[in-house]
Amino acid sequence: MTNENENPTGTVDEEALADDWAQALQEQTASSGGGDDFTKGAPHFDGEVPAPSGNNDISMVLDIPVTLSVELGRTKVPIKYILQLAQGSIVELDALAGEPMDVLVNGYLIAQGEVVVVNEKFGIRLTDIVTPSERLRRLSRH
Repeated sequence: MTNENENPTGTVDEEALADDWAQALQEQTASSGGGDDFTKGAPHFDGEVPAPSGNNDISMVLDIPVTLSVELGRTKVPIKYILQLAQGSIVELDALAGEPMDVLVNGYLIAQGEVVVVNEKFGIRLTDIVTPSERLRRLSRH
């Protein structure tokens, strides 16, 4: 079975293939008045961004849960070190005592702060918020 767009050497004639696609698109456009059921009522994108409607309210995303975590510090160790850990082991981290802690949302740095105690629980007082432009710059580095 041969393709009608193949030339005598057996390769596909790209120009003839492009013409076939153009013709098919023209036929589809011409028959759009009585088109298939699956195209009826389908949204059409004409290149313009639609104006926000009442349904596109920011309140829709305000209740989406995210994970907020505070990172005390990090370190890299070989696996053999991990296997030797036991109760009472001390792991030295790269952060210095008194240094601001990183505040992360879903793993992305959004702020830094200092540890505080609130009602006998640990908390964090934010001391520096990462600007949106800085967040994007950090994301592009990863």
